[in-house]
Amino acid sequence: MDAQRDAVLAAAMEQLAERGYAGCSVSAVAERAGVAVGSVYRHYPTKAALVVELFRKVVTREVEAVREVSERPGTPAERVVAVFDTFASRALKTPRMAYALLAEPVDAPIEAERLVFRRAFRDVVAQHVADGVRSGVLPAQDADVTAAALVGAAAEVLIGPLTTGSADEVSGLRTFVLRSLGGSDAGHS
Repeated sequence: MDAQRDAVLAAAMEQLAERGYAGCSVSAVAERAGVAVGSVYRHYPTKAALVVELFRKVVTREVEAVREVSERPGTPAERVVAVFDTFASRALKTPRMAYALLAEPVDAPIEAERLVFRRAFRDVVAQHVADGVRSGVLPAQDADVTAAALVGAAAEVLIGPLTTGSADEVSGLRTFVLRSLGGSDAGHS
């Protein structure tokens, strides 16, 4: 049973990466996994339940990637920039999946998972903004508000490139992040 569940989840991951949420039907996942549709439903009562688990798995991996890069040496602003550089570069490597995770219209349970993801991502950024404020290298600000605004802005900036394949629009994200933190982008652009 566990092997079949893993095969279904792996097939759903491939389907989501290629076709997005709209193309991640239970029948398509079953076909890709080489199992009957009923077998998928034995593990996941709905498409949304399947994709929620998939979102959790993928998003956990993405949050860990940005958390890891944010712990490297550097100033608080450099760490925040590294988070967004990592987030953007990873998203651009799998644009269809990233679009599904960030912006594609989805069912309510999956939208709830997006909020969890955004909060986790916000928390990673907020920690470094707060560190910068405490140490005096960033101006006084509400770390949670700044981090939430930056996460929302980064997602919005990525939507175009994820749907068009052009990464040109992302080039200004670093400058925007630095300026939003209240710092200078001189030497970082």
